Amino acid sequence: MENKVNAKINKLIDLVYGETFTDKHRKVLLEKIGNAASLIKEKRKSGWDEKDVVLITYADQFSAAGEKALPVFTRFYNKWLSHAFSHVHLLPFYPWSSDDGFSVIDYHEVAPETGTWSDIAELKRSTSLMFDYVCNHMSAKSQWFANYLRQTPGYEDFFISVDPETDLSAVTRPRALPLLTPFTLHDGSVRHLWTTFSEDQIDLNFASPNVLIAMVDVLLHYLMEGASYIRLDAVGFMWKIPGTHCIHLEQTHQLIQLFRAITEAVAPGTIIITETNVPHKDNISYFGNGENEAQMVYQFSLPPLVLHAIHRQDVRTLSQWASSLELPSTKTTWFNFLASHDGIGLNPLRGILPESDILSLVEKLQQEGALVNWKNNPDGTRSPYEINVTYLDALSPKNAADDERIARFILAHAVLLSFPGVPAIYIQSALGSRNDYEGVERLGYNRAINRKKYVASEIDFELSNKTGIRHQIFKQLSELIAIRKAEQVFHPGSDAIFETYGEHIFKIIRVAENGERITALFNFSQHIQTVNCDGVSGSELISKLNISGTTLTLNPWQVMWIKEN
Repeated sequence: MENKVNAKINKLIDLVYGETFTDKHRKVLLEKIGNAASLIKEKRKSGWDEKDVVLITYADQFSAAGEKALPVFTRFYNKWLSHAFSHVHLLPFYPWSSDDGFSVIDYHEVAPETGTWSDIAELKRSTSLMFDYVCNHMSAKSQWFANYLRQTPGYEDFFISVDPETDLSAVTRPRALPLLTPFTLHDGSVRHLWTTFSEDQIDLNFASPNVLIAMVDVLLHYLMEGASYIRLDAVGFMWKIPGTHCIHLEQTHQLIQLFRAITEAVAPGTIIITETNVPHKDNISYFGNGENEAQMVYQFSLPPLVLHAIHRQDVRTLSQWASSLELPSTKTTWFNFLASHDGIGLNPLRGILPESDILSLVEKLQQEGALVNWKNNPDGTRSPYEINVTYLDALSPKNAADDERIARFILAHAVLLSFPGVPAIYIQSALGSRNDYEGVERLGYNRAINRKKYVASEIDFELSNKTGIRHQIFKQLSELIAIRKAEQVFHPGSDAIFETYGEHIFKIIRVAENGERITALFNFSQHIQTVNCDGVSGSELISKLNISGTTLTLNPWQVMWIKEN
């Protein structure tokens, strides 16, 4: 590596660790980085453009008798999805013990029931890949944790032991579960270990140089396996100091800067994406100065704000929030999504909507069949943390007709595809999936409502059935994506202007560098709306009709993408 790169990495190590990071630690770490840099020959795409659309999915999403899941997924992707999606975000496909993959047993292996690294490489022939770097915690069933419990030399500080009498009341809690979990070591002593998310997900102790070296080794492995995007899962919790909130600490940001510097040294063009389901002002802090932390952050406020706008049939809050968005540099952008493997987060609404509006939305969705997860607050109260529901079912009343259900769904996803940034679509949304209550009952947790796995041949049949809701949603969504990918104006960095016509019509104007303009109009209403089009004329890309005149009429939940003459 060049001396300049080494100097940057060394400076960050010194900032975080000081003298606790010895020359021996430094030599081991830099050798690992240098070796990876010499082995990685494949170049990543530089930046992003309008053709980038990400599919979020599990590696074992589809099954077929007698086959491992990854080859089945690759076949399904090539048949149905490759024309629409440029990237596939494979949720954790490593051996795991709980949380549908996010309690990792072995970071370096592919779950044997799912496939092998060769199967990952085969999928990479068809698409760019996004891997999860589950950096905050790992499984209580892992070998690392077994070594800790056995008191194996070198593992004594891999996890965080805290005196249970310590005042941890200031710690930000994402779950209504105990923060500390007792474990018995080989010598019979009991340690209370930090478990932010569950007793099976033991937080790693990044204050240990040995943990940093082991986890950088994981990061380098993912880069060598060809990941183009790296998602830093639950990264905001990575550093702990009792007496603080233990989230968004300075050391956490410095570690992300270190991961970024290492990634740029060994695999230039790789995109770091931070996953921090927190209020917007905290979320955007992970851009750093625009050049030293994440290139993308999850746009966590977008899913609940679109949902709020549709249920209220009022776009003013959505538009006001969108108009306030600023990026720190042209080297950053938003990772936009509406649904994911998790629920619809509510913390990102806090500071944007009053708590009464948030609780009203939660109550309305519960009445329509959604489930809710709760979190403990430092003052002893509880608040709703996330809504568990498929996005299709979240958008409409239970008794809605399919035509209205589809129209609301397409409206929401047209907003997603119109927004500045890179859009990501969850597999359950792409397939038009409904709430899986049987899965919740069978597995015993709310998030299972939106994590159903499928027999590939059954989904093949349903997508081919032209009268079914899956086919209609998949077809219309695919057509929207195709339009987006063909228009330079939808480049993530193109200018965006957000306006409203009254409370029902949302307007996004996108302007490309070459001056091309598309005016997107969205009727967030169950009634026909007539608007003054302000002289806008051109080709409406969805209906393929020409638009002219002084007024436009939009049907309930209708979208227009007008490419101006």
